[in-house]
Amino acid sequence: MKNLKQNIIKFNHDKNFKYDDFYVSSSNKHVLDLFNNWPNWDKNFLNVIGERFSGKTHLINIFLKEKGGLILESNQLNNENLVNIKSFRNIILENVDLNINEKLLYTLINIIDQEGMYLIVTSNKPIVDINFQLDDLKSRAKNFLLQNIEKPDDDLIYAIILKNLSDRQILIDKKLINFIVKRIDRSYSKIFDFIYKIDETSLKKKKPIDFKIIKEVLGE
Repeated sequence: MKNLKQNIIKFNHDKNFKYDDFYVSSSNKHVLDLFNNWPNWDKNFLNVIGERFSGKTHLINIFLKEKGGLILESNQLNNENLVNIKSFRNIILENVDLNINEKLLYTLINIIDQEGMYLIVTSNKPIVDINFQLDDLKSRAKNFLLQNIEKPDDDLIYAIILKNLSDRQILIDKKLINFIVKRIDRSYSKIFDFIYKIDETSLKKKKPIDFKIIKEVLGE
């Protein structure tokens, strides 16, 4: 893509975590079905796995609105959290990786187990594959149900592009979206990167999105 030197104003687009705005597809339906079946789970520990922008947080917020619970960021887990969690039946720990305090996570898991609560952990890769240093934590990680959000199918890619461009008040012909769907990398991160770049390119060129701009952003 040509270097576009003109600066643009970046607007923040509000995140909408409503049920009606979540597009159910073969990529994520199994996770939503499991959430809807709570608390009839085989285990009290669930790991929802998916790359960035795959919809993990949207699913979690749908679950919290319907079932209730407390959501925590893994890098902000502290001793005060462990004191307060017993007021909730469901604890959600977002974005677990090697940066987490392993002793606090191990203690959290033990409390959940002892109190008969539920723990939902989100991560980019399975928690059982995270190379924790604590052997006891590695053992505990094997007790999680694993639910992986798969790569998006054509319908989901179409819905993501349409919704995010609509959120930016951009109207685009359906044939252009279909053109993109057939050519874009099946990665949630790449799709959202494409949406940002095509919006940016259109603004800088002061032209509506057309085949030429799409091909430029796709690198064709």
